[in-house]
Amino acid sequence: MSTIDPMMFGRRVRHHRKALDMTLDDLGEKVGKPAPYLSLLENGKKEPKLGLINELSIALGVDATDLLSAEAPSPRAALEVAIEKAQRDQAYRDLGLPYLKPSTKMPDVALQHVVRLYGELRGRDAASPFTRDEARAANAQLRAEMTAKGNYFADIERIAADAVDAIGYSGQGAMSKGDLNALSAHFGFRVIRTAEVPASVRSVTDMRNGKIFVHGRDNFDSKESRSVILQTLGHFALDHPDPLDFGEFLRQRVEANYFAGAVLVPERTAVPFMQAAKAERNLSVEDLKDRFFVSYEMAGHRFTNLATKHLGLGTHFLRSDDQGIIWKAYSNNGVPFPKNSAGAIEGQRLCREWGTRQAFASDARYTIHYQYTDTSAGTYWCATFVEAVRAPVSAVTVGAKFEDAKWFRGWHTERRSVSNCPDGECCRQVSEVMAERWNGHAWPSVRPNSHVLAAMPVETIPGVDMVEIYEFLARQESEAYD
Repeated sequence: MSTIDPMMFGRRVRHHRKALDMTLDDLGEKVGKPAPYLSLLENGKKEPKLGLINELSIALGVDATDLLSAEAPSPRAALEVAIEKAQRDQAYRDLGLPYLKPSTKMPDVALQHVVRLYGELRGRDAASPFTRDEARAANAQLRAEMTAKGNYFADIERIAADAVDAIGYSGQGAMSKGDLNALSAHFGFRVIRTAEVPASVRSVTDMRNGKIFVHGRDNFDSKESRSVILQTLGHFALDHPDPLDFGEFLRQRVEANYFAGAVLVPERTAVPFMQAAKAERNLSVEDLKDRFFVSYEMAGHRFTNLATKHLGLGTHFLRSDDQGIIWKAYSNNGVPFPKNSAGAIEGQRLCREWGTRQAFASDARYTIHYQYTDTSAGTYWCATFVEAVRAPVSAVTVGAKFEDAKWFRGWHTERRSVSNCPDGECCRQVSEVMAERWNGHAWPSVRPNSHVLAAMPVETIPGVDMVEIYEFLARQESEAYD
């Protein structure tokens, strides 16, 4: 019965009742229901039971399928339904207007005006993108909150621990496919891998039928597939509502990613492993990666989640592409990341002297590039791994202050650079000699980049075509019943 539109059903009942010149009391006597109840039914505030649908169809002399039709019984009824649905929308409620009852005395043309104006309002809101500056400001605020917490979310750690306890997962080594399926079932879902998942998403969840659709193995390897499924489950484990804006979407994504990491690299087993490594002055993100069979990026995330809380180490984490554009970044050790006027880090370009960029030309490009970098805020040590299998190719760095480098594998590296960015002479400033020779005599043809060309998305969930998603779910549901 969940496919019935209560509002449209009610309008069709009212239409047929009035066509018979029947009052609510008259109809109530025939179906054994009081007039107030039928009034709520006709106004779409009650969903009918199957038995009542049959009784109403007999009393009104129509087929049950007629009452269940999704079409309005008249142009007037269509306008009334549109008005009611509009007033339930958050965009309409935000206007602070009193409830408008589409009474019989209100002419059709007035209803047409309201419906059209509401449509224009929704169109205007959809066409108003969340600007880049607003997005970066929201990101900067979230990063500041993460820094204040040492990038450690105790509530999410507890929820993740409770979830793995519920399925009896020990947290030792890699999470198996059976454990993953058990955890999905714990939250009421079954994982289905299919090549038909829309390219704009990493997963689609059918909450009605309890299914999570992910790309097949041709698109996702086992590590990536586990992360995607757990990030999806994270939204349900953390009771995330539909995001109302980009800032909330961003926060939910960070929290869901944190949940996935806390399941794949559980605190209760990872912390003793890291403490033992520190005691031996042999801390390594790579070892965490190998121990729990996760990506280097996920291992780096978990290291920074736990290092400050349990090891007393300030850290920084970042991922950038081969042009030095920062995609993700976090720090609580004072490292001078480049920032824009709003304080945002993502989207800024790293100094060429930093290890994350030096790694692309390093003789250790496909192992671990260790480096010390002298900056305006002090000297920092870092370990960088180039993930060549990603698209685009990216480098992931975890670093610490000079005085904390002694706890890490690779602390003895002789690689060292000096970065004056963003203070003093910058690697992005052309020398006077070069400028004098080439100014006005060079014309670069730029490589088109998605982060340059793409405007901030207009959707609440960025980059997702919801029509495509709904069509995909409809096909899957239809095939399941064939």
